[in-house]
Amino acid sequence: MEALQIYWWFVIALLGGLLVFLLFVQGGQTMIMGTRDASDKALIVSALGRKWELTFTTLVVFGGAFFASFPLYYSTSFGGAYWLWMIILLSFVMQAFSYEFRSKAGNVFGTATYDMFLWFNGAVGCVLLGEAVGMQFFGADFTVARGSILDAGSPVISTWGPSHGWDVIFSLPCLLLGFAVLFLARTMGALFLEYSVRSGNEAGFARQMRRRVLINGTVFTMLFLCFLYALFTADGYSTMEDGLVVKVPYKYFFNLIDLWWVGATFLIGVLLVLYGVFRTALDAGFKGGFWWAGAGVVAVVVCLFCISGYNNTAYLPSVTDPQSSLTIYNSSSTEFTLKVMAWVTVLVPVVVGYIAYVWHKMTSKPVTPSELNSDSHY
Repeated sequence: MEALQIYWWFVIALLGGLLVFLLFVQGGQTMIMGTRDASDKALIVSALGRKWELTFTTLVVFGGAFFASFPLYYSTSFGGAYWLWMIILLSFVMQAFSYEFRSKAGNVFGTATYDMFLWFNGAVGCVLLGEAVGMQFFGADFTVARGSILDAGSPVISTWGPSHGWDVIFSLPCLLLGFAVLFLARTMGALFLEYSVRSGNEAGFARQMRRRVLINGTVFTMLFLCFLYALFTADGYSTMEDGLVVKVPYKYFFNLIDLWWVGATFLIGVLLVLYGVFRTALDAGFKGGFWWAGAGVVAVVVCLFCISGYNNTAYLPSVTDPQSSLTIYNSSSTEFTLKVMAWVTVLVPVVVGYIAYVWHKMTSKPVTPSELNSDSHY
């Protein structure tokens, strides 16, 4: 049973890493309104419009995997901090119908309205997703009473404070991670556009994207360092052998040391991100920065999930009642459910291979002005 719980937490971590990587679409969307040239704006929308479904689908799969493997987290987080999650879902719904209707004939709202919706999804969606992950480290105001499920009058397991997630949204440590995710997404978006778009003014467009990579990458680096300081100096919650949950100072820092393979991978991931970002920004002939940084992003996010859930760590601490904190052991599905679903993950390489094949087919040639025509969907 323990091996299955550890395995499924790694699956969740990997899906989380892929989701953050794919947020380059949201990061690119925040640059649409800041692009004055109509042709360049159309190229950006066309390039991002080929990929937005991947982010949306990964978010849905991430939530579904959490529901199936750790249902108590799903019911506690999604059911309690509903303001946080509802705004996130609203932003992704706005993204979906913006790409669908932005260039449709008879559009009474105009493309500017849908561009604003895409910006909202890119900016607000990224910040709130980062804060949702930050909640896993810095905790939230909730209590868990499993016996309540037998109460016919009020069968509610998790009870939140009156803020219902607003405290998480305005928490400084969570905001640090939220804005770090936003500027990471913008950096990845600029990296993607720099290598996938060939504008009529190609040299000028590429130069503009490299400048955005440098600016956003620098801001992201500073915010991420501040987040790491807040994380590694924060208290975490650990489960003792008798089942008691206790507060442990510098828990996440010690996890990074105790799980040395995680610490090594984390360091490699950080170096990959920095290499991809700053070499692209400073070397006009370098075109592989998106993939170098993308690999690093996935590695770093997976490691952050690992130190939040492994080593007997509570991955959703309760600041109200430490004994209500959720761990991978007290919040998972039954052994039968985890075992059956583990067989389903055998198909994951097939799905990943299909996505890679489709990605290659859709981006084998850069987006150019010649591809923009009157019947273009975006």
